[in-house]
Amino acid sequence: MAVDRRKVALFGAAVAVRLLLFTVFPSLPDLLTARVELSTPVTSFKRLQEGVFLYSRNVSPYDGGIFHQAPLLLPLFALFPRASTSPLATNVLYILVDLLSANALIAIADSGASRSSRLFTSPRQDIKWSSVAVGAAFLLNPFTVATCIARPTSVFTNCATLYAIDKAVSGQYITSMLALSVASYLSLYPALLLPPLLLLCFDRQMKSSNSIVPSKFLIKHSSIAAAATSGLLYLSYLVTGFSWEFIPSTYGVQLLLPDLTPNVGLWWYFFIEMFDSFREFFLGVFWLHLAGYVGGLTVRLRSQPLFVITTLLGIFAVFQPYPSISDTSLYLSLLPLYRHVFPLMRYTFLSSSALLYATLLGPAFYYLWIYAGSGNANFFYAITLVWSLALSVLISDSLFAVLRDQWEVERPEMEGKEIRQI
Repeated sequence: MAVDRRKVALFGAAVAVRLLLFTVFPSLPDLLTARVELSTPVTSFKRLQEGVFLYSRNVSPYDGGIFHQAPLLLPLFALFPRASTSPLATNVLYILVDLLSANALIAIADSGASRSSRLFTSPRQDIKWSSVAVGAAFLLNPFTVATCIARPTSVFTNCATLYAIDKAVSGQYITSMLALSVASYLSLYPALLLPPLLLLCFDRQMKSSNSIVPSKFLIKHSSIAAAATSGLLYLSYLVTGFSWEFIPSTYGVQLLLPDLTPNVGLWWYFFIEMFDSFREFFLGVFWLHLAGYVGGLTVRLRSQPLFVITTLLGIFAVFQPYPSISDTSLYLSLLPLYRHVFPLMRYTFLSSSALLYATLLGPAFYYLWIYAGSGNANFFYAITLVWSLALSVLISDSLFAVLRDQWEVERPEMEGKEIRQI
């Protein structure tokens, strides 16, 4: 088997950058772990360490209302030395997870699924970046590097999500469902990716065999995903000492939002200001809003299920209860797969400038609010609104570009002509 030297060089550079930051700046991981842009109540490495400490002393980590992460992470991290005294093993684990994610992303790029599917082939499919360039856009992205150094558990969710997509486009459908189950078990929201992922698997299967009954295929693989998730929950029941108390402490926290720690999302400030009598109503509205995109995008972009998954990941980075920069880095890592529609995008400069603006001013506004005392919560929430607006513009602009690409296939005479809303 031939070795791709560019891929090896990329992975070597990515490992070197991360090891350099871990080694030369030993206080940097703890500094970034405390940043609300990188760590949330459901992904924080510091809270994970507290949970492991309690678990190793036969005390339930879910009693105190601090630990909100999946139980199976506890025995995994209990195998490692304490990160405060011997961080090398933990650091290497997070670096390896980043490399695994990049490997899955490179495989997705090599498949060509973003440019050609069973029902649609872009006329611009020759415009593309190499798979190594796509991997580099992920591994060398400052957001990805910062996430790795901060060590949130969201990196495991991102890795499982990318492997679910990778196995779907490569024809390993059962493995894809298992990977999605792991991602859903860790963070809940990836479960919303099931419909487009099933369609991606179905389209790949139809390319090799036309004798498939759609209903049987969808029911079979949905059952596999449900069974795998149930198995993980049962293992969690065993790990926690035959107790189901982890369910309200992990998934209940994401559904009901009892922890209003500031983050880069939109929920925390809204529910701080919300009267208790309206809280349940607006929780339902926010979750329905988040889930409502799944059906509409899946139906409208039926011919491109991979782009549906990409767009949904961008929407989750904006509208989920506890988003972080890690979710944004996952969306931005998949976006280069659609290099062929970049010329059709109209607001690239605006969205990228706004993202850079929010990235630079976010920490400053948080400092003014929390440490300097010269600002208030509105300072930080205002900059998170700019961040969300920039991501929303980028998501809608990429959606427009893909729809325009499809429209020009249906109406070739309109290629290159300006579109005006009537």
